[in-house]
Amino acid sequence: MYSVWVTVEVVPGRENAFLEAIKANAAATVADEPGCSSFDVVELEPGRRYGFYEVYDDEEAFTVAHRSAPHYAAWRRAVDETIAPGTQIVTRGPRIVAER
Repeated sequence: MYSVWVTVEVVPGRENAFLEAIKANAAATVADEPGCSSFDVVELEPGRRYGFYEVYDDEEAFTVAHRSAPHYAAWRRAVDETIAPGTQIVTRGPRIVAER
């Protein structure tokens, strides 16, 4: 398993556009990508800071399949308009917690 944790800060006044874009990306990722088992979005600071936790079968499911998906391209376009520059932090690596 491969996990991705992202934190971002939203540009003031762009919260609704951000939420629309991330909800669409998360839903399409789970629905359309067999290599993604979960994509959770967490509000860390109301209306301002958010985190995403994504779990994939392996690194390739994220770096190749996810990043080449049409919904990811739409998400990347939304990033430029909704996320404050320099605030996106991405951490990723093998998931080491045992499955139930």
